[in-house]
Amino acid sequence: METGDGGTPLRLVVGLGNPGSKYADTRHNVGFMVVDALASEAGVRFEDDRRWKTAIAKSGGCYLIKPQTYMNDSGLAVGRVSSFYKIAPAEILVVYDDLDLPLGRLRIRAAGSAGGHNGVRSIIAHLGTQQFPRLRVGIGRRGGGATGHVLGKFRDGERSELEKSIEDAVLATAVIAGQGLPAAMTRFNSSGEPEKKKPKAEPSAPEASPDSGGAGAGDNDTADI
Repeated sequence: METGDGGTPLRLVVGLGNPGSKYADTRHNVGFMVVDALASEAGVRFEDDRRWKTAIAKSGGCYLIKPQTYMNDSGLAVGRVSSFYKIAPAEILVVYDDLDLPLGRLRIRAAGSAGGHNGVRSIIAHLGTQQFPRLRVGIGRRGGGATGHVLGKFRDGERSELEKSIEDAVLATAVIAGQGLPAAMTRFNSSGEPEKKKPKAEPSAPEASPDSGGAGAGDNDTADI
């Protein structure tokens, strides 16, 4: 993405989610929804790249990807794409869901831990660093287990708030690229409601099978949160 004076160079925007129609429109796939909106706004289309196990599109000098492994192996595609195109971690923006933010809220950070998110944990492992920007999109937290909530679909009553948060996330990405992370954080992180402290880890479904060079983790039938 083009940057203005003081902007943050973005050469790769990663949306996190689980592939397949079974998981489309689930809360855990909000990262996919944001990069889909970015691609639509730029007038570009995703193509499947089996080498890197990802769907990929290019908008100007920036690549948009949706890893097609399950969530806990998201770092595989990120590592391969960034290595091939020589993209530094600081030039990568990762967009993903956050249980501890209310629906409709965004949170931008320049770096940090995985905070219990398996997709981010995988990216950290493959990049070998926590020093990459991330944009977290709130999905709220409901009673019961985390797995059922994040893998559940958005309810009709949540649609307007979801659409607004996706629009805001697209705008936030443009602000990061054009004005820089501090400006974007000032604009989109402000809220009268304090953020809850992150738990050390969230309950997760069984890990996807490691990639063996043949069938990838995305060929398994169990999503990971």
